[in-house]
Amino acid sequence: MKNVILWIVIAIIFWNGGMPLMAQESLKECGKVTFQGNPLTLLGNSVKVGDTAPDFTLLTTELKPLSLKETKGVRILTTVPSLDTPVCDMQVRRFNQEAAKLPNVSIYAISADLPFAQKRWCGGAGVDKLTTLSDHLSMGFAAAYGLYVKELRLVARAVMVIDSTGKVVYRELVPEITQQPDYDGALKAAKEAK
Repeated sequence: MKNVILWIVIAIIFWNGGMPLMAQESLKECGKVTFQGNPLTLLGNSVKVGDTAPDFTLLTTELKPLSLKETKGVRILTTVPSLDTPVCDMQVRRFNQEAAKLPNVSIYAISADLPFAQKRWCGGAGVDKLTTLSDHLSMGFAAAYGLYVKELRLVARAVMVIDSTGKVVYRELVPEITQQPDYDGALKAAKEAK
């Protein structure tokens, strides 16, 4: 365990956002969102409905890597800036409740929180029907999906549905980070996906 913590500390010291400074600076601007009305810049590659979902590798709460290609079936990716904020808390709790009604859909909640913080939050919130994944170390998921909030080094609030063939069939980027996503739209898309 000490080696894992040391590895994380070294990575944070020598890497900026999990990417070398030059690589982070080379990310292209792909959009804007707001936080309490203030504009924020999104970096990375914007993903659209109909695109093949880019692969990613994120960390589970057990510090094990999980990639998109290791998952199967219909998947909901719900992204939040931080589980320890009220709107993010509501969003992930809501998708956890909905998971019981969607037996053939896997739900993943992705944030830039450390895996330890995600595990603590899930335990306290009773969230056990979805999987939380951390993009903290590399921010590679956020960059691949155009959700990297440059000014805050967080993942923007969004919901995507990926069908069993790996196609994005639903995408909502919430324009104001303090607002909740369209749950009904995402859930309908997940139920209709094959």
